[in-house]
Amino acid sequence: MKKMKLAVILSLLFTLVLASCSSPLGDSKKKIKIGMINWIDNISTAYLWKVLLEEKGYNVEMMELDKAANWTGVARGDIDIQGNVWLPITDKPFYDKYKEDVELHDEWYKGTQLGIAVPSYLKDVNSLEDLNTVKDKFGGKVYGIDPGSSLMQLTGKMKTDYSLDYTIVESSEAAMLVELKKAYDNQKPIAVTLWSPHWIFSDMDLKYLKDPKESYGKPDNIQYMTRKGFSKEHPEIIEWMNNWELNDDQMSELIKYVNAAAQSEDGYYPERGAKKWIEDNRDLTDSWFE
Repeated sequence: MKKMKLAVILSLLFTLVLASCSSPLGDSKKKIKIGMINWIDNISTAYLWKVLLEEKGYNVEMMELDKAANWTGVARGDIDIQGNVWLPITDKPFYDKYKEDVELHDEWYKGTQLGIAVPSYLKDVNSLEDLNTVKDKFGGKVYGIDPGSSLMQLTGKMKTDYSLDYTIVESSEAAMLVELKKAYDNQKPIAVTLWSPHWIFSDMDLKYLKDPKESYGKPDNIQYMTRKGFSKEHPEIIEWMNNWELNDDQMSELIKYVNAAAQSEDGYYPERGAKKWIEDNRDLTDSWFE
């Protein structure tokens, strides 16, 4: 009887092992690591693909790092996919350094923008050249984001190019948006560093100041990259992601959904926002897998 019980137990254990080996969790080829920068646009697209790939049976691990560490991680093979590559301008230094060690793939968003934005109700301020003439109205400040970011480096260049007699306030995206909302709600002048795509443009009527000296360069496109060898191991994922494309309205809506879920009263749940957006845009996401 004991031998029979032992045989049954061994048989069950063998069955469980086989099941785990044939499941996504037991198959190392089904494990995908997605790199993510702590910016709401990249958080949004990273969770978008986490949800979509998990629907296809993959086990997705999210890795949140700064931009430089994301490039290094992909180049070393520690990260499989990174979806936030801005070229030919913004990420050029990283691309020049790592281009031999990563696989660059198709563009999924065209026509990004970086620059200084102001509320559209400021009718008489339309160019960066106008800022010095209205310094007192703006308190001599431009509100920026994280020091060391590409946008802030270009803003330093812009300040020199236009001999701008302003203080560039270094803070964070969140702190900058707090200042913007406070001024916007009271119809006050404010200038901030911004980029497109960004969800704030769906909530506020803003405009970029013209940049005749092209301090911020020409528009970028956004691509995704993978580690070396990933496309041979996962040609199906490359095919799906090469079909991926979002326009400005779709991207702004996705960011808005994810941002709302990430700031919900019951906790930080960006994946919930990505799932809701997918449900509302299922025809679009299905077309990427045809």
